[in-house]
Amino acid sequence: MDKRKKEKLAKKGWKVGSVAEFLDLSAEEVSYIEMKLALSEELRALRRRKRLTQADLAKAIESSQSRVAKMEAGDPTVSIDLLMKSLLALGVSKKKLGRTIS
Repeated sequence: MDKRKKEKLAKKGWKVGSVAEFLDLSAEEVSYIEMKLALSEELRALRRRKRLTQADLAKAIESSQSRVAKMEAGDPTVSIDLLMKSLLALGVSKKKLGRTIS
């Protein structure tokens, strides 16, 4: 949100803050969420670069298309472990994986 919009909202009595402040998240929780979202985004981008459908990816990692959709959407039921395993199965190096979450 730009500065002018924040000021305009503040003048109208709105409190402007971050999601972390609103949800009272710790720095560790924010980092965890950011890492998980980065992995989800990388999975989607890699799948598209490889021109795979979600069903193709699901078959490659022995999962279901709906699970892949949840992985790409950052669904809270998907573990970081599953995201990492899926990226590794698609040929992502450990170095690239580290860069993705850093």
